[in-house]
Amino acid sequence: QVQLVESGGGLVQAGGSLRLSCVASGRIFSINDMGWYRQPPGKQRELVAFITRGGLTNYADSVKVRFTISRDNAKNTVYLQMTDLKPEDTGVYYCNADVVYGGRRWGQGTQVTVSS
Repeated sequence: QVQLVESGGGLVQAGGSLRLSCVASGRIFSINDMGWYRQPPGKQRELVAFITRGGLTNYADSVKVRFTISRDNAKNTVYLQMTDLKPEDTGVYYCNADVVYGGRRWGQGTQVTVSS
């Protein structure tokens, strides 16, 4: 069984930075795309960024330039470097991975809170 575990969330002031990490473990043959989603308080979950196995990336308009997604295929890990954080970036951040022969998996989420 495949598990995703996120880390790196926390409380930060506006303008600050955080780096999220997500490690996939278990029976993994290969992982296609990996991504980060977030769920702001009282709102639906939304895509933040995703990255293909080959390194192609896509971002939500609201985080372009400020956030950078990257991955280490050898470590089955995806990262999200977040800079110039804004209060509207507050939410629970979830890791997602399309695991070959394993289906799409979600992490348990990590809280990011940006104070003004």
